[in-house]
Amino acid sequence: MAGAREFISVAREEIGYQEGFSDGHWDNDNKFGRWYGMNEEAWCGMFVSWAADRSGNGDIVPRYAWCPAGVEWFQDRGRWSAYPAVGSVVFFGPGGGSHTGICIAYTDDEITTIEGNTNDSGSAEGDGVYLKTRPRKSSYIYGYGIPDFPEGAVVADPDWRGRPGVVHFGEQADESDIPAGGGTSSRPADREENRDEGTPESGDSSRQVVIDGLAYGPGSSGDHITRLGETLVRAGCGAYKEGPGPDWTEADTESMRRYQQKIGDTGADADGIPGPRQLARLTAEYGRARTVTVREGDTLSSIAAANDVPLSELTAANPQIGDPDTITPGETVTLP
Repeated sequence: MAGAREFISVAREEIGYQEGFSDGHWDNDNKFGRWYGMNEEAWCGMFVSWAADRSGNGDIVPRYAWCPAGVEWFQDRGRWSAYPAVGSVVFFGPGGGSHTGICIAYTDDEITTIEGNTNDSGSAEGDGVYLKTRPRKSSYIYGYGIPDFPEGAVVADPDWRGRPGVVHFGEQADESDIPAGGGTSSRPADREENRDEGTPESGDSSRQVVIDGLAYGPGSSGDHITRLGETLVRAGCGAYKEGPGPDWTEADTESMRRYQQKIGDTGADADGIPGPRQLARLTAEYGRARTVTVREGDTLSSIAAANDVPLSELTAANPQIGDPDTITPGETVTLP
């Protein structure tokens, strides 16, 4: 069965593999080169191609030995990004021509990769298959080819948000975030983390969760609930007739559900109760209010157009404005 998990699993099984050693030096003799039909040459791209073929992903990952050919293949298909993705093919050096590997996880500071023809120091002409951790923002990284995995892609690229088959987790993700069963749920890891906190696994909107020591859901209260509601309003998802306030209400559940649906979550992942990753993403994207001071002649429509935001979201983010066609100079408008 093809997919990102299979791609990574096949590659992971080869960690520790080493090429031949003869006459006192490593000689590039390896099974990936023999499979490719170009043995005893630099074989990082051949390793990636072999792993794709063995995992059933040979139609969505190119067969390449020359790294620029792999870059071109992904770029021609619109599957190229400057941001990492889980199971993506990473290319290094000028034009992506120096080295290549498979990205299996990323944070905002680092990427974790499986690479062939490297070594402990990260050389592009090494002796085996290694698990590597590299600085994500290194100038050595040229970019990432993102296979069109059947279960969807876990990506960091904000421009990919909303693309069909994409699950967006923001600044960090790993294999546990890959949707199971060919779906595109964007919160499998949240359920796991909620279980760690002793909360129910099902999509029960009556449950309560604890995230970073703070309770969310029915029965919870505190300033953090008010802040969450205000952030949901800035996200254009507010369902409040009054508030937001410090006590969790049905309006908080509905507002959170709207946000979950906005980012593509469905089913149990859109039950109106936040998960850790959803909360982190909401806070990162909308946690700080952006405001505009109304000037003479302004309308909500003109402010929306000037700031490139949908009028519907701007209206939802400003429930205090009763008539969107009548706003007062000096008044503050919150941008979603």
